[in-house]
Amino acid sequence: MEQLHPQFLIYLDDKASFMANLVRSTKATPSNKAPFLATYRRLLVINGANLNLLGVREPEIYGATTLQDIENRLTQTANTHDIELIFVQSNFEGELIDAIQQHGLLGEDDKLVDGVMINPAGFTHTSVVLRDALLAINKPFIEVHLSNIHRREPFRSHSYFSDRAIGIICGLGHLGYDMALDYFLHQYSLASEAN
Repeated sequence: MEQLHPQFLIYLDDKASFMANLVRSTKATPSNKAPFLATYRRLLVINGANLNLLGVREPEIYGATTLQDIENRLTQTANTHDIELIFVQSNFEGELIDAIQQHGLLGEDDKLVDGVMINPAGFTHTSVVLRDALLAINKPFIEVHLSNIHRREPFRSHSYFSDRAIGIICGLGHLGYDMALDYFLHQYSLASEAN
């Protein structure tokens, strides 16, 4: 499999190889250091515009799996690790910003998220304010895309998020969400072992 960008996550032959090669960027966190070990107990999963149409909209590009299917599968995995997932999907940029602010900064301390998985969808290429909301909460986030945005129209190659994400997963369909969750679970496992 060709690596198109140093931050791309490549799913290799087995899970061990995947985990060993998961984070390839030195621009991983706001401080430009490698990802840190954290106790991820609560994660925010953000899905942008038109992702409510998964399974119906252009299945030749996005697949037949629905967003509800993805959420159910992620929830089942997270529950086995005692991790809470908070799902937000909206076609409105402001609603996504409000959710990021509320769950990442403004809510009660014991209810704040520890990390974010985000598929900004079309907002990937346009939304400086959504990027700013993620930077404001200062939580690690993984950018997920169902399709390979670099094999599509040229305007889709630009992301306002990639340079600040701890990782980017694109082109691997609905399984990209599982890979992002696996990363956070792996980090939680390492942190637990260290304590």
